[in-house]
Amino acid sequence: MNSTPNQNKTAFGPMVICCALFFILGFVTWANGSLIPFAKKAFDLETDLQAYLVTFASYIAYFFLAIPSSWILKKIGFHNGLVTSLVILGLGSLLFIPAAEKSSYILFLTAIFVQGSGMALLQTAVNPYLSIIGPIDSAAQRISIAGFCNKTAGIVAPIILSTLLLKGANAAEARLAQAGSETEKQNILNELLQQLHAPYIALAAVLGLFAIVLKFVKLPEVNMEKEESVDGVTHSKKSIFDYPHLFLGALAIFFCVAVEVMAGDIIGTYARELGTVPAVFRDNATAFTLGFMLVGYLIGIITIPKFISQQAALRICTSVGILFTILSVFTTGVISFWFVALLGLANSLMWPAIFPLGIKGLGRFTKTGSAIMIMGIAGGAIWPLVYGFMKDKLHIDFQHAFLYAMVPGYLYIIYFASKGHKAGTAK
Repeated sequence: MNSTPNQNKTAFGPMVICCALFFILGFVTWANGSLIPFAKKAFDLETDLQAYLVTFASYIAYFFLAIPSSWILKKIGFHNGLVTSLVILGLGSLLFIPAAEKSSYILFLTAIFVQGSGMALLQTAVNPYLSIIGPIDSAAQRISIAGFCNKTAGIVAPIILSTLLLKGANAAEARLAQAGSETEKQNILNELLQQLHAPYIALAAVLGLFAIVLKFVKLPEVNMEKEESVDGVTHSKKSIFDYPHLFLGALAIFFCVAVEVMAGDIIGTYARELGTVPAVFRDNATAFTLGFMLVGYLIGIITIPKFISQQAALRICTSVGILFTILSVFTTGVISFWFVALLGLANSLMWPAIFPLGIKGLGRFTKTGSAIMIMGIAGGAIWPLVYGFMKDKLHIDFQHAFLYAMVPGYLYIIYFASKGHKAGTAK
């Protein structure tokens, strides 16, 4: 496939496909985050640190699969890459069934890792489409629309999972407290795990059907072998390592996703630690964070670059993030919960600002550079474990552990926004 869309207008069909794919990415990503409290109860885990392996399994796949995904796409093309990613996502969803049948947390985590592998390939494949399905000067608008679909899915997923799984988990918790024997307790846990069947079979079926439809949809292909230049000038730099701002940007993405996952996925267990937060907030905690992210996203669409630059937006967001984190630590109950949820507003514009700054000026290395940036998503795997280790192993108060986990990430992003993105570039 070598067809290209009319560059004077956005190709409507491919744009719809991109939005649907970003919705899928958002749904699966945040659905996995909602599984943390469910997994702790259903597998009778002793600590939050063990439960945070759910996010580790999902996000660490990006670290291992980002670069291989770029190689796979060179071999099979972007269109086939999109189809393949959906098939992998579907297979990962089906793995939840034997994980539930065998009550195996290892197999449960394997299913999430397989899903993460599919998302790494999908993320690497779908992003270039947003720059080729219409004129370049409206690319930001397309990214905003696709991002809105992504975050909307992130709100929908926790609500659906809460309805299907967490209510049953809360009921099971009460029954477990009254269980008279180990056999009775195990039977209750097995019943709870059976609730995974319906949602993940349905998800696998939807992904499979969409993969079949997508296979027969004509989409513009990306020529990855074409030498790229910036402003019509071909770079003389010979290696990706000649661009230090790229690697500083990948580290900024690491911390960006780290604080985003802390605010979006950890908020549920954080709310339970607070103790006085109503159940409706606890069970739908991620949806509140993502709701504030949508608000921030809309603010960014209106203000950037008309009123403020990307770098300025990044500095503002990180400063607000530090403020809300401090306020969350030194308040209690519902007030503390809302400050954590408000971190969604602070985190909303970080990825859109960091990513283009990290790959700016890479020329023919842009594809590889983008894959390196995507590897930074592993921050979502590592940072919850750091938080859990401080809380469960070092016995640091959960609110102070939250402070120690969040503030260093925000401080580094401020550095990248101010100086890091200029490293190694011409003065």
